[in-house]
Amino acid sequence: MTTGCEGCRDGTGFEQPFSMAFQPIVDVNGQAIFAYEALVRGTERQGAYSVLSQVADGNRYAFDQQCRVKAIELATGLGLPQTGASLSINFMPNAVYEPRACIRLTLATAMRTGFPLNKIIFEFTEDEKLDTDHLLNILRTYRAMGFKTAIDDFGAGYAGLGLLSKFQPDIVKLDMELIRGIDRDGVKQRIVKSMITLLSDLNIQTICEGVETAEELGVLQDLGANLIQGYVLAKPMFEGLVGFDGLSGMTARKVA
Repeated sequence: MTTGCEGCRDGTGFEQPFSMAFQPIVDVNGQAIFAYEALVRGTERQGAYSVLSQVADGNRYAFDQQCRVKAIELATGLGLPQTGASLSINFMPNAVYEPRACIRLTLATAMRTGFPLNKIIFEFTEDEKLDTDHLLNILRTYRAMGFKTAIDDFGAGYAGLGLLSKFQPDIVKLDMELIRGIDRDGVKQRIVKSMITLLSDLNIQTICEGVETAEELGVLQDLGANLIQGYVLAKPMFEGLVGFDGLSGMTARKVA
């Protein structure tokens, strides 16, 4: 069994090979790609579950480290830094036993590849209850080092207004259940509009994810949403970046 220290130091201990797909987060007002989210995939394009189902207590530290390294290395090889967009990497708070120790491999990878730290976003989803003090220590440490932070699936898990009152991340991604069918649901429209206003007042950027239809996109834009992620614009691209030619079309292409 790999200890947390060993897994964080060198990323060894998770034996199943995997790769990444990248999905753009689009600034619809600026007509540009704001960031690409790195999403784990099997090496033969299998879905995330084929990899995540192999993560257990004994290897989660190593897996978390390998994900960071893989995302940065692939994104650099694809020329993502030259696009001006950021790279959003998911991390597991329970796989970080001490943030400064567990960030060393990430820092070394960014330095080796030349990936700018201020273009890396660390996002997390609270799918299990966490020690709030531990989570706040991680987020504050990452911010102090120059990374951006994001709360994913806001409104679905334990990451609610209580956490937001103690720490204001750079970005909040609204849970897709608030987005799905919003064009036909006045209550969702009022909630999302209020959330966008609240987050803006706190100097937090809002991302609406899981946007699947043109009707949803249109309503979200009317409500003041600017950063959009979802199939209506582009699906994740395996080991590639989706180019952007304005809202009239995304171009699926490998970027070398």
